[in-house]
Amino acid sequence: MSSPTGPAGLPVRMPRPRQPGRHRRPEPLAAPEGAPALVLAVPGAPSPATRSLAEEVVSIARSELPGLDARIGYLDGDDAEFPTLQSVLTHSAQERTARYEQALAAGADVKQPEGPVAVVVPLLAGPDNALLRQVRQAVMESRIAAELTDVLGPHPLLAEGLHVRLSEAGLARADRARLFTVATAADGIILASVGGEEAVQAAGITGMLLAARLAVPVMAAALDQDGSIAAIAEQLRASGSQNLALAPYLIGPEIDAGLLEAAAKEAGCASSDALGPYPAIGKLALAKYTTALGIAPQQPQGAPAR
Repeated sequence: MSSPTGPAGLPVRMPRPRQPGRHRRPEPLAAPEGAPALVLAVPGAPSPATRSLAEEVVSIARSELPGLDARIGYLDGDDAEFPTLQSVLTHSAQERTARYEQALAAGADVKQPEGPVAVVVPLLAGPDNALLRQVRQAVMESRIAAELTDVLGPHPLLAEGLHVRLSEAGLARADRARLFTVATAADGIILASVGGEEAVQAAGITGMLLAARLAVPVMAAALDQDGSIAAIAEQLRASGSQNLALAPYLIGPEIDAGLLEAAAKEAGCASSDALGPYPAIGKLALAKYTTALGIAPQQPQGAPAR
């Protein structure tokens, strides 16, 4: 049987037929035309490192949803190098209006934009009422129709990220299924959060998932409550854990690094890095956005404990 040929008799690559049945790959999801912007609300003092982290998070979100309009707004921005959340929302609204007016001027049959201009996703692993109050205030002061999502956790993917950060610091086995030891592996984990008691309770849920992955006790404590870290360290040691590790249940920008160092010293243990731009952070931010718009097929699934 002859094969199709193109110019000069060269073979032509024919498109693969779609795989039938229940195992075929799903059609890739894309952002609907005219969809609101995803605006990542970044807490803490802006810095080049913070910007790099935020840009990596939105880059991951864009790669997961082609056509996504993703932007970054800083709670403590200066509207020069680091745009404030309020100004980003204002610019998003102005650009949407300009696109509509340009389409009308070109004679296109377009409907006036409806619904939210943006979906604001706080770059926070857990609840922090003080920071969330800042986000709500910025949204209100912008006078822009924007929807505010919940924080990113608790979620199995955050437990996975904490496990990875601990293993990178030599404080946990990378894979329980493999028969090797880590001399400095911790036998008790302090999960450090910020945001008071509510944040500790939320971190505790992810802590249970982390404990299942590591097969060691994990207890949450508040970095912003005097004595909380030391008290949890004492409780873990009293229950038999001697080699403790501090795992920040934080993305990074929301807290001064010096506070983490002081907490690790207070507990007398080593610390892993904050979650930072772990790939799951971008996926969870996107999941909050798509769920708010009702276009998410499902929440991202956490990897099974290993």
